[in-house]
Parts: sequence; structure tokens; C-alpha cells
Amino acid sequence: MEMLRRSSVFAAEVMEVFDRSPTDKELVSQAKALCRDFIHSRLNRTGIGWSKPEHQLSASGGTLGEISSVLMWLGDELEFLRPNIYRNVARQLNITVASESVVSDAFLAVAAEIFSTGITWGKVVSLYTVAGALAVDCVRHGHPAMVHTIVDCMGEFVRKSLVSWLKRRGGWADITKCVVNTDPSFRSHWLVSATCACGHYLKAMVFYLLRDK
Repeated sequence: MEMLRRSSVFAAEVMEVFDRSPTDKELVSQAKALCRDFIHSRLNRTGIGWSKPEHQLSASGGTLGEISSVLMWLGDELEFLRPNIYRNVARQLNITVASESVVSDAFLAVAAEIFSTGITWGKVVSLYTVAGALAVDCVRHGHPAMVHTIVDCMGEFVRKSLVSWLKRRGGWADITKCVVNTDPSFRSHWLVSATCACGHYLKAMVFYLLRDK
């Protein structure tokens, strides 16, 4: 679909920033590009007939392509750990996906609660996994335009809440250490982080459901 082809940056332009310290704007653009790629992978996995994006990161190689592949792989692991909580997200949140404001408010509220006690890569992966699952729900219910809304919400949340943390870690490439590090204790740390992320997501859903509307 044309919507998933809409990219705010071309692959070559995005990859340039890895030779230097990325700016806030670049980190947000990368976050949105990674979100588009992640959503496409989830739509494709569920058999929804979407056209391949012109600049699919995970298939393009390069640094951002590697980051996208790692993000998807970690998302797979998170879903394997807790398969039920990353499915039918819209139903679990008791929201209608026909309203842009409802989808935006729900996503941002869940994101804020997930990160309410700090930032880890496990929580970042959890948020992308929520975005992918919510996008699948939107498309299945006949509202594909919400994919762009979710991508924009991801960019907004990263800009407001994650940019400083990403800068301290040298940018998005730091996530690749979750899989390239051969130290068993590091992998153990990732699994603990991922499991905690599931717990924070469950808490975020309960918080959203119980809040005053």
C-alpha cells in the first residue's frame, strides 16, 4: 500500500548519521522508519496483502537495516515469551480503531506507563511490538490509515521521552548489542529485561482500562 511506502527519509540519508552523533530530528526519523519496517513485517507475517515498501530497511542492509532486523528478532522473542499479551491489543484495551484520537491516546498512554519507571531496550522492543500488533488490528478492522497514525505517535513519543536516552547510548545502533554480545550474562540480562517489559505492558493496559474517561 502507498501508505507504507511513505517514508520521511531515504535509506541512504538515514544511514549517513551513523558516522557522527545523531541529532534529535534524525533519531526521531529513524524511530519512525524502524516503526514502519516493524509494522510491515507484522502485517506480512499475518498474511495481509501489503506491497513491499520502497525502502524496506531490513532488506536493504547497512546499519539501519541491521538495527531493524535486530528489533524484529527481539520482538519475536518477546512475543514468544508472552504470546497472548501482544495479540488483539485493541480488544484488550477496549478501544475502537476507527478513531484516530482514540488510537493515538491509547498508544501514548500505554507508552507513558511502560516507561514510567525508567528506560530499557526491553521496554523499547515492547513498545514496537505493541505498535505492530495494534497496526495489525487496525488493518484487519478496515482502517489502514491508522498505520500512519501509529508511526507518527511513535515518533512523537521518542521525541518527547527517549531522545536523550538514545543519545547517551550513541543512538539506535546500541540495540544490536542485545544479540551480538556473546557474554551469557548479557543475554540473561536481556531476557530479564524483556520479561519485565511484558509486566510493564500488562500494568500499562490495566492502567489505561481503569483510568477515568
